[in-house]
Amino acid sequence: MGTAKEVEASSRGRHDIGIRERSAVAAQTDEGETNAGPEPTNSVSIQLNAMKEGDNSCALTFLVVNGFAEPIDKVVYETVLFDGDGQVDRLTLFDFGTLPPGRPRVRQFSVGGMTCANLGQILINGSHTDMRSCSP
Repeated sequence: MGTAKEVEASSRGRHDIGIRERSAVAAQTDEGETNAGPEPTNSVSIQLNAMKEGDNSCALTFLVVNGFAEPIDKVVYETVLFDGDGQVDRLTLFDFGTLPPGRPRVRQFSVGGMTCANLGQILINGSHTDMRSCSP
């Protein structure tokens, strides 16, 4: 599997966001099942998996893994899209919805008025997260 850029953001307190190269997001077990790892990482992992050109739009496909022990009811990321010259093109909100713990999910967003060729960088600027309570 080739390398892909991944963004990790802690969902507790101030958001520390970093970008690193990764060759795989999920591990393969002997039975062929996919899992995100043996124990929670207390972070949400977001990987830009694909970009596809549309009619005056760019479809962005993300692979996201909730590394917390509990489900996330809803997570919305404030996302900054930069053009190829490094200038801010727009601020937008990407609603990743519900994320179960430790299970990879794919989310796709279509960005109108922008071609994939003109997209230079994506920055996760912040988030709003609703996590389920552990008590009834």
